[in-house]
Amino acid sequence: MIKLDNIHKRFGDTEVLKGIDLEINQGEIIVIIGSSGTGKSTLLRTVNFLESADKGVITIDDVSVDSEKHSKAEVLALRRKTGFVFQNYALFAHMTARQNIAEGLITVRGWKKSDALTRAQEILDDIGLGDKGESYPAALSGGQQQRVGIGRAMALQPELLLFDEPTSALDPEWVGEVLNLMKDLATKHQTMLVVTHEMQFAREVADRVIFMAEGNIVEQGSPQDIFGNPQDPRLQKFLRQVGAE
Repeated sequence: MIKLDNIHKRFGDTEVLKGIDLEINQGEIIVIIGSSGTGKSTLLRTVNFLESADKGVITIDDVSVDSEKHSKAEVLALRRKTGFVFQNYALFAHMTARQNIAEGLITVRGWKKSDALTRAQEILDDIGLGDKGESYPAALSGGQQQRVGIGRAMALQPELLLFDEPTSALDPEWVGEVLNLMKDLATKHQTMLVVTHEMQFAREVADRVIFMAEGNIVEQGSPQDIFGNPQDPRLQKFLRQVGAE
């Protein structure tokens, strides 16, 4: 069980998150949608303390961390239960694809380098990049870089995978390969919290869709409910704007 309890976050005078409550079941795929500036990515980043919330408690399995009072050890324990996929890939430019995937196993899990590199190659094979192990990020397409980023997150076998608009920096021709990999993960019951503008992905893959506006969760439900029978006027307007009615 993953639980966010009363999450608040302010940047200066702007209150970005206004008391978010959310529970995620094991194996559940939740997609967060909404206009830019509504707090979606900030919420995602508070889950593993890339951004520290001003108030609220994050719980993943047996680890519970209070945003107002916590130790470095508690935050590290929470982060070890998550994997984060960034919109701009965030690969180490001086490392090969295989080294990028192995790095977390070495530094976070304490694996021997040889074992980590072997596992990294297995993951590259799984994600269709088995022949790219010795390639550096600069030699990979955007889609390939993002798949390596997902592979790096997968390597740690996290309780929760966090995706922050994973296709927004991609050229259109690379979007499909990344979404297909995410769909494959979904079939393996990997728990995922995904911020995305890809409405078709939300329709096809999500167990639950959450619509955020003005720092709040305004409406949530199955894809059928959210896209087929939206209740809140702000959600109705958003779906019209993105052509997802």
